[in-house]
Amino acid sequence: MKRWILSFAAACAVLCAQSEGRPHWRTVVLGTHGMVAAEHPLEARAGLRVLESGGNAIDAAVAVFYMTTVVEQHQAGIGGDAFILAYIAKEKKVVLFNGTGPAPRMATLDFYRKLGGIPEAGPYSSTVPGAVAGFELARRRYGTLGHAKLIADAIQVAAEGHPLTHWSASNYRSGHAKISAFPSSVRVLLHDGKPYEPGEVVVQPDLARTLRTLASEGPQAFYRGMVAKMTADFYGREKGLIRFEDLSSFEPEEASSVKISYKDYEVYQSAPNSQGITLLMALNVLEGIDLRNFRHNSADYLHVVTEALKLAFADRNQYIADPRFVKDIPVDGLLSKEYAAKRRELIRPGRAIRGAAPPGDPRRKEAVLAGRAVAYEDQAQPLLSGPEKTGAQGETSSFSIADRFGNLVSVTHSVNATFGSGMVVEGGGYVLNDRMPYFSLEDGDVNVLQPGKRPRHTINPALALKNGRPFLAWNTPGGDNQVQAMLQAFLSVIEFGFNVQQAVEAPTVTSTSFGASMYPQKAGNELSVPKSLADHLGAALAAKGHRVRVTPMQQPYGQQPSGAGAVKMILIDPRTGVMHGGVSPAKDNYVLAW
Repeated sequence: MKRWILSFAAACAVLCAQSEGRPHWRTVVLGTHGMVAAEHPLEARAGLRVLESGGNAIDAAVAVFYMTTVVEQHQAGIGGDAFILAYIAKEKKVVLFNGTGPAPRMATLDFYRKLGGIPEAGPYSSTVPGAVAGFELARRRYGTLGHAKLIADAIQVAAEGHPLTHWSASNYRSGHAKISAFPSSVRVLLHDGKPYEPGEVVVQPDLARTLRTLASEGPQAFYRGMVAKMTADFYGREKGLIRFEDLSSFEPEEASSVKISYKDYEVYQSAPNSQGITLLMALNVLEGIDLRNFRHNSADYLHVVTEALKLAFADRNQYIADPRFVKDIPVDGLLSKEYAAKRRELIRPGRAIRGAAPPGDPRRKEAVLAGRAVAYEDQAQPLLSGPEKTGAQGETSSFSIADRFGNLVSVTHSVNATFGSGMVVEGGGYVLNDRMPYFSLEDGDVNVLQPGKRPRHTINPALALKNGRPFLAWNTPGGDNQVQAMLQAFLSVIEFGFNVQQAVEAPTVTSTSFGASMYPQKAGNELSVPKSLADHLGAALAAKGHRVRVTPMQQPYGQQPSGAGAVKMILIDPRTGVMHGGVSPAKDNYVLAW
């Protein structure tokens, strides 16, 4: 009883900042005609200008994407990949555009094994970039404006320059060593060999010229025209693996999303080769638990959320990969309520699963796959502390958009790690990704490298509908933390009635108890908890067997004492139709509406 009282008191302390219904960082942004929640003010402005000029949410998404290439080269842009999830009001359906590229044809297992692994930078780290084609396919299918108009703002900012934000400048500093290894990158991304400082104006004439080419010749120039030739020639000179044929043969796809029902909501996610199904599996497990009975961010609540995530990530690593190469991904089984009930039985109220959880068997609806076993911690763990492991976290960008026509768009796009491969294409001014480390080199791994295969992606934008109408668009960067931050923000809204700004500001926990996405896919065994939360319930989580690492600031970005990744949420009020926008206090997140 005493422990229950202490847990209740801790939960109340955590909730006190929310008790008056007011977020502590910024207000909820409201709109009726259009809204853009993005990672930089100039991105939000570019999208809103399109909406104000008569374009729809798909048009605005294209404009935001190209602006990201200019103002946030360290994390996303034309050299990266994207998933675009959208509710199309005219057709009353959710559509998914997969703009993720494959391994080059020369990228063989034998090559990388002889190399000794998959490097995180340089000419052997890049997959074929798919984002440009993905956004162009979405624009052709559902947009209303020409690509030249949608790229115009990005061209202007690249040509005339923009002042570097403090967050962006921090990534230029952390990426300095990577950039410095490549002369073409030094010329474009550094100032007299040194990182740009906050407030310095960055002008990008090469990138402006590339964007003008895409505006005049069309995005196909990136894959079959002079821009493609520029990329292929550069990678050839650098002895990289991407060739013109890899670019010219690439095609994005419109694919079916994956979805579940969660109480009164239909939740949509990006299909494999995205990890989006992981969030849905965790929700299915949690649906059978009375979360409200635990109170928000109590030790009991965070325990079951963490355990559900462990189970979901175990199944992600066992089953999810590129469906063009893995033909029998058991999607239906993984998303079945019966299977979720079996997996739910593995969660013990007072004991954490030790290390990484075992995968289940969704085909036979068995909680644990044959030959695997689950083990539980049998004693309390000491609280861990030490330097924050923020690392190179500038990668990946995301945004949400709503328009006055009833469309709702959720996007995550990325070059992977900070400045991707670190290589700027000579004369082109753009960075190519370092997504190759998302492959495995282990025989029998579902995500093992094959030429032409797309890696399993962490990027996973989400949508939710209520009574068949668009309700919520949300997403975040953050690698393996994406699903974790998105899950906790979603539950804050749905289960605990938080407004969107409260939901993205509330402290969240991050588990590493599963095989990581980056090569060599090592599994961790810690639960990162920000001090603002750990002061109240870190000991209670450790008593359940979690290896709690207390961090002074919220992971993964280390900018603020609490928050859900860099989540952007747009919620459409079912009663009034008013748009509610909220963004986590991380990066340069910004919302604009009209």
